[in-house]
Amino acid sequence: MFDNGGRSDNGSFCALYVILLAGYISPSVICNHWVIHEWEELPKRCPYCAETIQDDAQLCPHCSTNLAAPSAAPANSPSVNGYVRTSGKAVASLICGVFFFVLPSAIVAVVLGHLSLSDIRRSVGRLGGRGLAITGLVFGYLGLSVLPVLIIAAIAIPNLLRAKIAANEASALGAVRTVSAACLAYAAQYKSFPLALSDLGPGAQPSARSADLVPDGVASGHKSGYVLTYEPGSDADGIG
Repeated sequence: MFDNGGRSDNGSFCALYVILLAGYISPSVICNHWVIHEWEELPKRCPYCAETIQDDAQLCPHCSTNLAAPSAAPANSPSVNGYVRTSGKAVASLICGVFFFVLPSAIVAVVLGHLSLSDIRRSVGRLGGRGLAITGLVFGYLGLSVLPVLIIAAIAIPNLLRAKIAANEASALGAVRTVSAACLAYAAQYKSFPLALSDLGPGAQPSARSADLVPDGVASGHKSGYVLTYEPGSDADGIG
């Protein structure tokens, strides 16, 4: 048992309750007073563009919206949500624009870029991402400008390769005909066919080892990327 010094338990309990109640109410009142005071000091803002306006303004000087009209503020207003939402179309336009070298990406980047800019203009400040949309448009139009060059190159390069192959084949066939005619001339002059293709090539003095009947390139066995092979017949007896 505790000695209460002649005071009643009910009086002690009431005193303790008053102290606790005062300790709870005083901070609450002070905090509420501070919040109300701070709220009263905040400037009035337009519910549509979130710009500062006068308290008695009937028309917003920034977005020219009639504030006296009985219309609610937009649900996505920056003054309501506290932040500006980035346009998803602007982000998609930038991503597609980065991959402009892929055929459909440049077209998609341009379309989404224009759509996002239109949405941002109509949102009166509720949507952001204008820079992303413009960057996507730049990459998209860059891809569209390069696209015709890529199409022309895709068509022209195979044709050029085929033309070069045909020219090399014609040059190699011409070299074969030259070697055939040179062998006949060699046989008529030296009474036998050459033992090797190099015997038809040029030299200091025309002889059976260097008849000077074909150019040096053909005599080495190479012409326009093709390898020429010469094998004498079984009746060739060398130098006659």
